[in-house]
Amino acid sequence: MGEEVGARTFSREDRARYREKVRRCLDVFAEMLRESRFDVERPMTGLEIELNLVDDDSRPTMRNADVLAAVADPSFQTELGQFNVEINVAPRRLVGTGTAEFESHVRASLNAAEEKARTVGAHMVMIGILPTLEPGHLTAGALSSNPRYALLNEQIFAARGEDLRIAITGVERLATTADTITPEAACTSTQFHLQVSPADFAGYWNAAQAIAGVQVALGANSPLFFGRELWRETRVPLFQQATDTRSEEIKAQGVRPRVWFGERWINSVFDLFEENVRYFPALLPVCDPEDPAQTLAAGGVPRLAELRLHNGTIYRWNRPVYDVWKGRPHLRVENRVLPAGPTVVDTIANGAFYFGLVRALAESDRPLWSQMSFSAAEENFTSGARHGIDAQVYWPGLGYLPATELVLRRLLPLAHQGLDRWGVDPAERDRLLGIIEQRCLTGRNGASWQVATLHRLESADHLDRPEALREVVRQYVELMHSNLPVHEWPVTD
Repeated sequence: MGEEVGARTFSREDRARYREKVRRCLDVFAEMLRESRFDVERPMTGLEIELNLVDDDSRPTMRNADVLAAVADPSFQTELGQFNVEINVAPRRLVGTGTAEFESHVRASLNAAEEKARTVGAHMVMIGILPTLEPGHLTAGALSSNPRYALLNEQIFAARGEDLRIAITGVERLATTADTITPEAACTSTQFHLQVSPADFAGYWNAAQAIAGVQVALGANSPLFFGRELWRETRVPLFQQATDTRSEEIKAQGVRPRVWFGERWINSVFDLFEENVRYFPALLPVCDPEDPAQTLAAGGVPRLAELRLHNGTIYRWNRPVYDVWKGRPHLRVENRVLPAGPTVVDTIANGAFYFGLVRALAESDRPLWSQMSFSAAEENFTSGARHGIDAQVYWPGLGYLPATELVLRRLLPLAHQGLDRWGVDPAERDRLLGIIEQRCLTGRNGASWQVATLHRLESADHLDRPEALREVVRQYVELMHSNLPVHEWPVTD
């Protein structure tokens, strides 16, 4: 959500004042873009990972406050559900051994946090959706105590005027309702941040959109929800439905959802923020005392608090970010496509593939988005989420083909080129992209491992579904701590 928001109610005057203020922020942002007032000298990358908490029986445990108190590390923060926490990894450059430094830092932080979490009866799991979640875990009582979550819940349901309906048809079917947004907490993700200049932003965002389908196909890790086998990345349709502020009638009118792939390639970062203001009413109309125009005129750097807060309530799969660090403004592409897990090394390999590929595509002489319709990119995204590593995707010049074949034939060489341009150490480049290559060759990712393990436990070991799901999580956690890349995980004991 971007900013801390306390408990409160909103009047009509609050909403009118906020609309005027967010439009003023947009005008100031446009002026800043014209004047090129952004930090572009040493582009940084960042990483966030959302985690689930389970007890000794592999079930969700509502202990994030206790876990955070035990961990006592400001890198770890609350998330929407009491069975969630998030780690924010300090940004760094990719040059040299930056990827290896990411990996060693994340592993050390998670190992230390896990040891402390165990003292309060909890364990951390990097997984897109926890297979042992049940409807009773996703009630209003599961919301974290931070008042911003209760306020967001209240505002979404005020906008909807009715309960959420969640309906997902995959291998099996699920139809249920919810009277809170806690189903959103079931969706835990990995978020990659890439700092870019205003001039380069459109190219990087377009590139990220173009490869989103391949990303989610290779990284799918959310095949199970409420005991059902659904999409290979069920997190995608679940997140879309769990945060939907639209009633059925409003959907029928073509109003855009707040979890949004988008509808066009862009020419500027301004396009995205302008769409936010034009299409989406405020969920949290909280006004900051700063006058951004006065701050800019005085030579300062405006926070643009309203624009940032509004942006934080619109959940694009690739989201623009405006931020201020040490008195200097910058822009980032926040890639929100991938689920959490399965291991730290898989996460860093996914990051290397993403960072390398978007750079190669963004700097291409003939942009990919001049050869490919936006609707084709969105179709790829849906196919990757539904079918995972077995997805068929479209690519200009190649037509429809398996995502794994596209990666092996075309995208891995591009990712190599991109990582070379970032200055990544060649041995690191080859190590991490080798993991992506082996994932394609073996057809094994987190989702396929979970499904194969579940089926074995049910058929060979004759476990009922709840027992099998708990065993899937138990084995998953054990292998996650081994840090073997997921393509090396055994399906049998």
